[in-house]
Amino acid sequence: MKDAIDPKGLVREAYRIEGIGPEECRSIFLDWALSLPEDTDSAMAIRRLLERHATAPQGHPMTAVLVEGLNGSAPPKRRGGRAGRQG
Repeated sequence: MKDAIDPKGLVREAYRIEGIGPEECRSIFLDWALSLPEDTDSAMAIRRLLERHATAPQGHPMTAVLVEGLNGSAPPKRRGGRAGRQG
């Protein structure tokens, strides 16, 4: 049976990868989001994933990425070099 909120099992696998970092989790999240059917309420799907993986180790980077996705955006990153000085 296909999982409606994690069709490829990407998020499930992210929680199983030992030593996974935030960048890998963001990449997995993007792939997950692009794999959802068009009519899927992504916020609802993220909430269900967070509920499903609530027992994951505290501080797991996939949980942080899901929360960022639920809030709509990742925190802004500092831009270095000329782009950062241009205001």
